[in-house]
Amino acid sequence: MTELVDWAASRARMVLAFIALSLLAGGMAYVGLPKEGEPDIEIPAVFVSVPFPGISAADAETLLVKPMETELSDLDGLDSMTATAAEGFAIVVLEFDFGWDKTQILADIRAAMNRAEAEFPDGADNYTIDEFNFSEFPIVIVNLTGQVPERTLLRVAKDLQDRIEGLDAVLEAGLAGQRDEMIEVVIDPLRLEAYNVTAGELIGVVTNNNLLIAAGEVETDQGSFAVKIPSSFDDPQDVYNLPVKTNGDRVITLGDLATIRLTFEDRVGTARFNGVNTVALQVVKRKGFNLIDTAALVKEVVDQERQSWPQELQDAIEVGTSNDQSRNVASMVSQLEGSVLTAIALVMIVVLAALGTRPALLVGFAIPTSFLLCFALLAVMEISISNIVMFGLILAVGMLVDGAIVVVEYADKRIREGTGPMHAYVEAAKRMFWPIISSTATTLCAFLPMLFWPGVPGQFMGMLPVTLIFVLSASLVVALIYLPVMGGVTGRMSRFFGNTSDALRARLPWFVCALLVFPAIMVVFTGAMLTLNPGYLSGEAVQTDGLGSSLPGMLLFLIGAVLLSITIGAAKIERQAKKIEAGYKRSPFGRVMHFIAGNPIMPLVTVGAVAFTVVSIFGYYGANNNGVEFFVESEPEQAIVYVRARGNLSLAEKDDLVRQAEEIVLAHPGVITAFSFAGDGGLNTDASGAATPVDTIGQVQLETIPWEDRAGIAELDGDVVLEEIQAALNTIPGIQSEILAQSRGPASGKPVHLRLKSDNWDDLILATNAARAQFEQTPGLITIEDSLPLPGIDWQIDVDVEKAGRFGADVATVGAMVQMVTRGILLDTMRVDSSDEEVEIRVRLPEEDRVLSTLDTLRVRTNQGLIPLSNFITRTPVAKLAQIDRIDQKRYFDVKADVTPNLFKLLDGDISQAVVRLVNAEAVGMDRYTVVSLEAAESFADLTAHVDAGDLSEVPVNPNERIAELTQWLETDPFAGAIDWEWTGDQEDQAESGAFLQVAFSGALGLMFIILLAQFNSIYNSILVLMAVVMSTAGSLVGMLVMDQPFSIIMTGTGIVALAGIVVNNNIILIDTYQEYSKYMPRTEAITRTAEARIRPVLLTTITTMAGLAPMMFGLSLDFMNGGYSVDSPTALWWKQLATAVVFGLGIATMLTLVFTPSMLAVRVWFVTYVMWLARLLAKLSMGRSSRAARDWALERQARRIKTPEFIWTDEDAPIPPLELKNPLKAAE
Repeated sequence: MTELVDWAASRARMVLAFIALSLLAGGMAYVGLPKEGEPDIEIPAVFVSVPFPGISAADAETLLVKPMETELSDLDGLDSMTATAAEGFAIVVLEFDFGWDKTQILADIRAAMNRAEAEFPDGADNYTIDEFNFSEFPIVIVNLTGQVPERTLLRVAKDLQDRIEGLDAVLEAGLAGQRDEMIEVVIDPLRLEAYNVTAGELIGVVTNNNLLIAAGEVETDQGSFAVKIPSSFDDPQDVYNLPVKTNGDRVITLGDLATIRLTFEDRVGTARFNGVNTVALQVVKRKGFNLIDTAALVKEVVDQERQSWPQELQDAIEVGTSNDQSRNVASMVSQLEGSVLTAIALVMIVVLAALGTRPALLVGFAIPTSFLLCFALLAVMEISISNIVMFGLILAVGMLVDGAIVVVEYADKRIREGTGPMHAYVEAAKRMFWPIISSTATTLCAFLPMLFWPGVPGQFMGMLPVTLIFVLSASLVVALIYLPVMGGVTGRMSRFFGNTSDALRARLPWFVCALLVFPAIMVVFTGAMLTLNPGYLSGEAVQTDGLGSSLPGMLLFLIGAVLLSITIGAAKIERQAKKIEAGYKRSPFGRVMHFIAGNPIMPLVTVGAVAFTVVSIFGYYGANNNGVEFFVESEPEQAIVYVRARGNLSLAEKDDLVRQAEEIVLAHPGVITAFSFAGDGGLNTDASGAATPVDTIGQVQLETIPWEDRAGIAELDGDVVLEEIQAALNTIPGIQSEILAQSRGPASGKPVHLRLKSDNWDDLILATNAARAQFEQTPGLITIEDSLPLPGIDWQIDVDVEKAGRFGADVATVGAMVQMVTRGILLDTMRVDSSDEEVEIRVRLPEEDRVLSTLDTLRVRTNQGLIPLSNFITRTPVAKLAQIDRIDQKRYFDVKADVTPNLFKLLDGDISQAVVRLVNAEAVGMDRYTVVSLEAAESFADLTAHVDAGDLSEVPVNPNERIAELTQWLETDPFAGAIDWEWTGDQEDQAESGAFLQVAFSGALGLMFIILLAQFNSIYNSILVLMAVVMSTAGSLVGMLVMDQPFSIIMTGTGIVALAGIVVNNNIILIDTYQEYSKYMPRTEAITRTAEARIRPVLLTTITTMAGLAPMMFGLSLDFMNGGYSVDSPTALWWKQLATAVVFGLGIATMLTLVFTPSMLAVRVWFVTYVMWLARLLAKLSMGRSSRAARDWALERQARRIKTPEFIWTDEDAPIPPLELKNPLKAAE
């Protein structure tokens, strides 16, 4: 394989052409790749819904849900099946395993639904199948407000909808806050009685006359002609003139019996934007298009459409945009680009200080080249650039230069010894070929198992290992193929630069040469900025749109790099040559390592000290950690206020309560926009990732001031704003409210989520009430909710079939009359000019007659005349049952809760004395806390005494801790009947992700062990390399303690798994060098020489990785485009825990490794020595002093006493006697 390096070096021009093509392809790929906020995840979930107007929840379960469950339960790959039976519809949610064959599964679902549909009762609408995708949430909301008629506002919105949906990048622009149109036929009940017309006759007349009949064809000798009978309605006048009955010569039309008008359906919800009635367009982009460009294009189209309106309409209607995700994504990309550039700059500074200018530039060349190769691979795989991809690049900055540093450092040493540049770099690449391959392979092994991370968290974080695998694979090509060629070529160029520097130094004073360095640096910086931002010199932030706009910046950057190399060479301070003494001298670190490895006791002491340190870290962390969380928390910029109330509230009452909440939200100075919805409706947003509480009567979806505009203003912090709004909402009487902040990760709502399942309805209700009561008694749980049936009444109309039969009536007749009081009888549908779809034709009573008491006066025509309905129906109020939830063919209820932040348990040993909330971290004693509940402590005074005495320790109260406590209660079997329970939601995902990361960690170690065994052919050395993983884990825990962070299952867990592949690289370099040295020097000396020779590249690779991630660990983001910096931005908060785990884990593991690995190698050496000593001693004791072993031992001891042995070879004067020849062989006679 090393011949590949020679092959590349012998074809330098071809390799240079490949480098140019790689840079060009990668640059074009980066510009063209779509930019996303979060990864575009395709969730393997399908919604199957069946509308059935008027059906009850119980009937929907029996007639719709159960047939669907029977047919759908046998689908291949089905993970879980959840069903909801509600008033008017039924829904089944099918969740499949990731990696599903969507096309085949959708075909199987349709086949199963066709079988189930045959069992549905008459009246059920056609089923619909919908998919779920993260990319199908709106990227921007276009809102239209104004004091204009509703029809005008809706017409303008639909025109704008058509324009926006005409864009290639837009998938849809759904309307929110609108009502569908309908043809309303308002019947006068007295006229129905006077003309003796029944509801059935009305339905029959309209249905039979609203038809388009294909009568067939007429075949004649003259030709074939199609015959059709068009009789469908074209406008409301056709309905008005429809004949219903004849009376002699007079024809009674529908217009004689009713008032017919084109109107809107009854309002089921209200919508307002910033307190004004609105219609909103929710713009969803197509997959694969750039979010930032799409949002800009939508705004441009909106402006163009508005300019085409009449001036009066422009004055009357305000058009604006809100919830613009492109701003968040642009800010995220900008901050992460800044973090990448910061990491590159810090790595370059470290390398420049350690290796010098030319080696630093060569190492720096590896960073953008590897990145651009990665972008080219991402483009081939059609992967968008998201925050996960960008952080993968930041994490890779320090790792990808490891191979380049090792090659450049070795080549630089060979050049100083007099070897030519090309030969030096080829030799370095060949010498370090297998160590670099091995270290890169072990690093990749840590990330390979993460490709199989299950569930939504795995899909969300899946682009991180993909990015790192691409980048590290590219860095392998750069270090072993590109870099030797570039090093050889630039080595020749450096002679020209050196001569130019010498000429400059000879003609100019030193201080002038030093001053010239700063303009050269500015040229390099300006070129880099122009490459990223073509409008940099004009002061504008312009995103580059291709190679043409970035080419001037690239050329300026190259010119600046040449000038910088020349000026730094001219300003270099030449130290006066010193007289040196020949021979090997140990460095200070070499003396320390020789002291450890050169005697039989210190290796054991060192190993024991390191082991004690690691064990102590694990023990201390176990007693003083900040708990565990699933995903990191970030500062919110959007949130949803759920307004909750119970009872039979009218829409007007709901709207009044929601308006009060809306006024409080808009009054806060930290809120810039707010959408409010009462009743049904709302924006399609993934702000929570959770289900809406069942008793929600409305919601307010708010947007705070952008973080960039309020950075550093404490009172406008997103969490503070939401806390203040929640406190104000708590003052509204008659409602409960809760605020759910925008989720920036794979969240699923409230973290404490208990699910109870059973087939026995009564036992399930009792169990849920008991669980709800236990939740309320558990300290720290807030915003508790359950999915029990809401309190309220429904009116049940019972028909006495026997009495109705006597009058010649039936249930269908009664149902038709009741529908006229409620939502009306659906006669048929028709098309109108103002709607793209067919509108319903409904016949109903006047608004003043649509009350329950009308049922007492309505009369139905029978064979005995008009008979009041009250003769054979009764009205009974019953408990409301609006919804029945099922999972895996069992009914279930959920009990959910959140946990109060900053909550702690005060423990005396293992006994909890009280649950308190931390209110002042800087105070002492009880001034730090507010007591939530006393537990073992008998009184507040008793608790105060314990706190003042310092007997208590703080343990965080988080969702995991509360779940553990509730689990203890559940394990006592507190429910009557057969009740199954499980923790779901965040806890389910957390358990799944935690279990996977453990398996991935073990799998990564197994793969790395196999690779190390193949390289070293030594089990001892392979295990020794993997010992660094334990030390890195301990270092990560130290980071959690120092930075006061909780352990995040997603981020910290990912960091520890990633560290497993990073920290072993240092051990690989150390042991590989030791094996090389031990071939021609004593092993203890080889250990010392290895530590001396490799401390520089080991520290260099470690510091570069730490330097690349250090800004992210502190939440620092530099804005290279516009200048300035930010600390703890929402994007930076995402990555603090992962960066902390890597920085501390790598730093501490490296410090321990530099003494632990040589000590373990020395332990083996001295162990062998001990064994040999013991064997010789036994040989001497058993065989006597005259034995051969005893004599050899004595000679060896005598030889060691000779301080300066000298061997003198002398020539003997006596001639050497000739050899005697043996008798020649004779043939056998």
